[in-house]
Amino acid sequence: MIPMAHATDPRVMLLFDQLGGMLTLTRALAESGRRIDLAGLDDLAGRLCAACLDLPPEDGRAFRPRLVALMEDVNAIAAACRAAREGAA
Repeated sequence: MIPMAHATDPRVMLLFDQLGGMLTLTRALAESGRRIDLAGLDDLAGRLCAACLDLPPEDGRAFRPRLVALMEDVNAIAAACRAAREGAA
């Protein structure tokens, strides 16, 4: 579960929810050995980072724990993809 930040910018919160949902689905697909396309994740992650940078510095820093949690999800997806490739070789 992604920890909540103190900042409540609705646009940023929506992007976090969207990306979190996509990462959950992507991780499940990767762990089941399915082939995945990460292009949509790339775009959404970029929009989220840009939105956080647009915030006042203090508000942007409040989202750091959530960004770190998302990064850990991405790392887990990468590990699942590596495991699937090694299993197929």
